[in-house]
Amino acid sequence: MYTVLENAKRLYRLKSNQTLPLFKRYIFDDLKHSSAKLTAIYGSRGVGKTTLLMQLLKASNVEDKLYISCDHPMFFDVSLFDFVDEYSKRGGELICIDEVHEAKNYEQELKAIYDFLDIKVYFTGSSAIALRSPDFARRYSMYHLYPLSFREFLELTQNILLKSYPLTDILQYHEKAANEIIDSLKAKKILKHFYQFLDVGAYPFYFEDKSKYIDRVNDTINKILHIDLSKIYAIQPDKVDTLKKILLTICISEPFELNIEKIARLAGITKATLYKYLNYLNDAELITLVSNEAKRFANIRKPDKLYLANSNLFNALCDSSKKGTLRETFFVSQVKTKHKIYYANSGDFIIDDTYTVEIGGKNKSFDQIKDIPNAFVVADDIEVGFEAKIPLWLFGFLY
Repeated sequence: MYTVLENAKRLYRLKSNQTLPLFKRYIFDDLKHSSAKLTAIYGSRGVGKTTLLMQLLKASNVEDKLYISCDHPMFFDVSLFDFVDEYSKRGGELICIDEVHEAKNYEQELKAIYDFLDIKVYFTGSSAIALRSPDFARRYSMYHLYPLSFREFLELTQNILLKSYPLTDILQYHEKAANEIIDSLKAKKILKHFYQFLDVGAYPFYFEDKSKYIDRVNDTINKILHIDLSKIYAIQPDKVDTLKKILLTICISEPFELNIEKIARLAGITKATLYKYLNYLNDAELITLVSNEAKRFANIRKPDKLYLANSNLFNALCDSSKKGTLRETFFVSQVKTKHKIYYANSGDFIIDDTYTVEIGGKNKSFDQIKDIPNAFVVADDIEVGFEAKIPLWLFGFLY
C-alpha cells in the first residue's frame, strides 16, 4: 500500500503542475466552504468535476492534500478504505477522490471512511450513483454539477461577470434583467450568443478544442453508455446499442408523450426492459423524463415526455432537430436544476405547482393559457420581453 501511495503522490504532483482555468463553476464557493466530512460532487461526464476538484485543492490551505482517480490502473483491486487509511495515518488531511464509482464496493468503502477515519474527503461520481443509493443523500453532503448554463457560457466567451436570477425575479422583472444582461455585452447581440450556446455551450471542454467539440460529445455519450452504465447497472455490451437506439429515437422525434409500444418495437425490446433503460438514461443525465401534471396529485399512469438532457446532444446524435424540440429541451434543461417541472394539459409546462408556461416563437399568442392564473409565454427570437411574455434565453440565468 505504501508503494501505491507514493505513486499516487507523484501523479498528483504532476497533475497539480497543469494550468487550471480561472473560471469557477457555480457551486465552487459552496464546496469550498462545506464543513462536511465527506462531500459528493455528482454529475454527467464532461461537466467539469475533475477540474473542480483540482481547483478546490489549489484553494485549500491544508498542507497535506492529495488527488486520486479510481479509474487509474494502479487502483485496480486496491481497497479504497485501506488506501485512505494509509494516507491518513501518514498525515493526510484532505483527499479528493475522482470517479469513485470505478472503485470496487465503493459504497461500503466510503461508509467505512466516513465512520472510522478522521480526514476530509471530496469525491466525484456519475449521476447514477447518487440516485441509486439512498445512503448517499442521507450520509454525505451532496452537490449536483450540471452542464454549463447559458450565463456561465457567456461569462467564458465574453470574459465578463454575470449574476444569476431566481425564477421569481425572471418572471416578475424580466425586462429589467434582460436589459441589464444585454447592456453588459460589448456587441449587445444576446441572441447570437444564445444560438451558439444551443449548439456548443453545454460542456466546458468546448474551450479546449472547439474544432473537435462534437467528437468529444460523442465520446462522452459512448463512455457514459459503455463504461458508467455498464459498470453501475451491469448492462451487457450487446445491450448498449439498444440504449443508443433509444437516444436516437428521442433525437429525431417531436417532444411526445411516451409511446412505450412504439419505442420498444423500434428498439427490439420488451416494455418492461424499456422502462428500465429509460430510467438508466435519465439517471445518467442523457435524457430527462418530464411527468404529466396529474402525477402531482395521484399515482395516475399518464405517460411521460422524453427530452434529451441538453440541446448540444442533438448535433452529436442526429443531423437535425426541430425548432420546437430544441426550445423545450433548453427550457427543461435549465429549469429542472432548481425547480419541479411537469408538462401541462393547458400550456406546455407547470413549474413548482404554480406557474404555467407556453413556449414558442416571437409571435406566440396567449390563446392557450389566457384563462390560467400565473401564466406566461416564453418566446424564442426576442431579446427583451413585455408584461407576461419572457425571452427564452433568460431562463439560462437560473444558475
